[in-house]
Amino acid sequence: MRELVVRESGREVYDFMSKYVDVSSPDTLIVATTTAFNIEKQPQPTFKSIVNLRRINDIRWMNKFFEVVNAKLDYGSIFISSAETYTLRKRRILKKFPPVLNWMYYTVDFAAKRVSPKVWGMKKVYFFVTRGQNRVISKAETLGRLYSCGFEIVEEKTINGHLFFITRKVGEPAFDYNPTYGPMISLKRYGKSGKIIKVHKMRTMHAYSEYLQGYVYDQNQLEEGGKFKNDFRVTTMGRLMRKFWIDELPMFLNVLKGDMKLVGVRPLSKHYFNLYTEEVRERRIKYKPGLVPPFYVDLPKSLEEIMESEIKYLDSYDKNPLRTDWKYFWLAFNNIVFKQARSN
Repeated sequence: MRELVVRESGREVYDFMSKYVDVSSPDTLIVATTTAFNIEKQPQPTFKSIVNLRRINDIRWMNKFFEVVNAKLDYGSIFISSAETYTLRKRRILKKFPPVLNWMYYTVDFAAKRVSPKVWGMKKVYFFVTRGQNRVISKAETLGRLYSCGFEIVEEKTINGHLFFITRKVGEPAFDYNPTYGPMISLKRYGKSGKIIKVHKMRTMHAYSEYLQGYVYDQNQLEEGGKFKNDFRVTTMGRLMRKFWIDELPMFLNVLKGDMKLVGVRPLSKHYFNLYTEEVRERRIKYKPGLVPPFYVDLPKSLEEIMESEIKYLDSYDKNPLRTDWKYFWLAFNNIVFKQARSN
């Protein structure tokens, strides 16, 4: 089996995966496949390790494949595979062709294989023509899909132009049939009384990024202002949209629906909410979240300062709600417009 793995993927890949799996063990399944059928049909009920030497770019029903792998693994067991991320793909194309021609080829490739599947009416045409082969996928979507299917990342490494990942089964798949894939997204956030509300925004991150908050935090922690450090989930267009507040505009729908108000503490994801102390968590869910948070008034630099800023706002709001929101709105307006204040 060792010789087969080396012949298929190379010595470096074998050395990388052999740190986590015993390739000669009967409890290790090694395949090179793009179909879930070849995993599901195995007579052995479960395995300690499953290795797929084919890149996931060529798998048509990617999540279904991961779900089948999950079902064939015991808890704590290992799944290994790889992907050519769009960043690695870009690097390969620009290196393969001469200057000028390489950028022309990359532009056409990007439009045909990255943009067209996301255009309304083009997705079915794209998959009919390509059969799901040679898909362009980001690192964030790759890892996000894995997390959504019950895996966590143990280690990752770029080898021969592909991102190889070691994952561990830690749960059951989420079976998310409505992932945030389009330009308009609805994110689950904590509202008043701890109710989960759907906050509307323009997409600024790659698909399935919402499953990676814990992973990004564990890898990079928070930087000044409470943002995630080196957040690879944010797209180039997303950074531009955030700079000019375009991504926030759909949140006015939440204000009109009554889920949110104009000024107030921001609606938080489950992961970010759990970073707060229990005292602050219990306090902030007594109020509707807001579109303009006290962050833009105090400009805190750490999570502790963010919590202090929010408590100060809530204390003031309890005494005089209308006056507090009026005051905070114009102070935030001044910092945003004249001091270029920004948040995450």
